[in-house]
Amino acid sequence: MPSTGRKYGHIAVGVLVNPRGEVLICQRPAYKLYPGEWEFPGGKVEAGEDVQTALHRELREELDIDVQHSRPLIRLPFVYPELSVELDTWLVTAWAGEPRSTEHPAMAWVAPDELPRRKLLAADRPIVNALRLPAHCIFTPPEANPAQLLDTVQRLPRGLLRLRLPGLADAHYRRWVRELAPALLQAGQQPIVDRDPADVAEPGACGFHASAKVLGRLRSRPVAAAKWFGASCHGAEDLTLARAFGADYAVLGPVNATPTHPQATPLGWQGFSRLARQAGLPVYAIGGLGPDDLDEAWRHGAQGVAGISAYWRGSSPGDASGSLSARIE
Repeated sequence: MPSTGRKYGHIAVGVLVNPRGEVLICQRPAYKLYPGEWEFPGGKVEAGEDVQTALHRELREELDIDVQHSRPLIRLPFVYPELSVELDTWLVTAWAGEPRSTEHPAMAWVAPDELPRRKLLAADRPIVNALRLPAHCIFTPPEANPAQLLDTVQRLPRGLLRLRLPGLADAHYRRWVRELAPALLQAGQQPIVDRDPADVAEPGACGFHASAKVLGRLRSRPVAAAKWFGASCHGAEDLTLARAFGADYAVLGPVNATPTHPQATPLGWQGFSRLARQAGLPVYAIGGLGPDDLDEAWRHGAQGVAGISAYWRGSSPGDASGSLSARIE
């Protein structure tokens, strides 16, 4: 996305993850802009080059390795005072050779949770959330029964688990979060509340998810940086708001037609891809999708997949109306 009057660079970026889950970052040399700051390795895609060719070439030149396995992670536009860039970021999980720096004064393997404490290049900072966020964003079905949910959730892939129970009164919802969120967290899920941002103070709650309607009423980020903040989005305007209010991720759709939103016009994968790659933050694809669509979602620039029915198919979360009242009255 070139900017008028400003130099533009399409950058292939490799995020190397070793078997311990650590990520490789490199320190910028003194002769480059922003010397001393840390970045993920990579470089400019040359004229006539495809991004994977550029990625392999740059990592061979900078780290003396040959990439063996990679997948798209996130595509990010960023504007510096001096130039605009588009980071075409790939997660690299297998390579031949031992990485050694040929261009940077230092490099380090760090845990993803340590990255926010490093002085990362500004354009690279949104990549940190893409690394730390899971590939699945699962919404509880409206009829979910808290008494049965823990048994069911053991069969789900690990992810963000949005506690979406529109039939409950706020007080009941809050009690439900207080009772079950710690156990859900222990089961490998990250419980996300969606009623009141203050509910993230409940033990085990990992963040707050705003509907598109709630997003439109915000004036600032509703939760502290230590908690996830996500938003449901239906188009470019919603994504712009989410980014302006400091959202860590967005859920965008519907990608396909769904019976739950028959009035919505599906984006299709091309429409989703166009919006997600300009969003400036990790974006989950939703709408007639499930865990089997993960590879397709990655190919179109998604952080991963969000869904309801496809995740719970074959499970019986039950009926919230009766048993929940019995548990908390």
